[in-house]
Amino acid sequence: MNLSNPSTPLLTRLGISVPVIQAPMAGTSTPALAAAVSNAGGLGSLGMGATTVEGARAMILETRALTSKPFNVNLFVHAPATADAQREARWLAYLAPEFARFGAEPPTALREIYKSAADDDAMLAMLVEERPAVVSFHFGLPEPHIVKGLHDAGIVLLASATSLDEAMQIERAGIDAIVAQGIEAGGHRGVFDPRQPDEGLGTLALVRVLVRHTHLPVIAAGGIMDGAGIAAVLALGAQAAQLGTAFVASPESAADAAYRANIANPAARTTLITSISGRPARGIDNRLAELGRAPERPPFPDYPIAYDAGKALHAAAKAQGNHDYAPHWAGQAVRLSRAMPAAELVATLMREVAQAVS
Repeated sequence: MNLSNPSTPLLTRLGISVPVIQAPMAGTSTPALAAAVSNAGGLGSLGMGATTVEGARAMILETRALTSKPFNVNLFVHAPATADAQREARWLAYLAPEFARFGAEPPTALREIYKSAADDDAMLAMLVEERPAVVSFHFGLPEPHIVKGLHDAGIVLLASATSLDEAMQIERAGIDAIVAQGIEAGGHRGVFDPRQPDEGLGTLALVRVLVRHTHLPVIAAGGIMDGAGIAAVLALGAQAAQLGTAFVASPESAADAAYRANIANPAARTTLITSISGRPARGIDNRLAELGRAPERPPFPDYPIAYDAGKALHAAAKAQGNHDYAPHWAGQAVRLSRAMPAAELVATLMREVAQAVS
């Protein structure tokens, strides 16, 4: 590959001119952000995991009004949660003193707030109608009829993998490319089964393993914040890089002022946090993460049932001006964050790629 002009077969198939994919951050990525990245030659993304079918359609239409370029729509494909009223009640009782700090009561019960797209025919029907250029999957893979339906509609499919085993499942499912999510990445780990041990492979090791042992194009994700990082993963055989934390500080993102301040804090420290949502996710260390590490804490409810409690506690604290429970997802290289418009960041990244290989 000519790293000073990093065109790849994957980029051609995606219809983009630079090897930059903006990660689909549910709740943070917006139509404005996705469109800005796509208009700059990369692949913008919408995180649909936390929205309804009609909400997802509205986001697609809003993005289309801002760009004629390809963009990605991301779905969560987690195994449905197993409700356990006793476990959930113990978790709420454990969090009750934290709610009391802000004059609030915990919810009386917890709900499964996000529907999995694993077998969501209504979401499939909407996507077949709207035909976004790219659809990606996180936490697992949908049923074969969904893969076929999207392919029949001419949609390119991506799926995230944290291990070789998951990558092989992606290949067998007929997906078009693999997003290699290293342990450095911000946000939720894409592990297919969180009950199984997580090898925790770093981005560089994972990319090389998948390039060596699979036949699909590989997209590197995790800890990549600048052009030198992009050049590094391209040199290892990735055909593109996916960046999430790098775009959180862009004015087009939905991050609030507290999130932006945390991202910009030179003392920011990230850790894997399960107590917010019930699944491991890398974010800025906070009080809820501390509660999750305490030896006396009870078992977490299943994802996304636990997220119902996490969101309620964050809302109670935020109403009092406190952000110690916020899901401020960020990758390990957060200290390299730069606040600039998304299109300017894409251009800066590509200049840095050229500098790194000159």
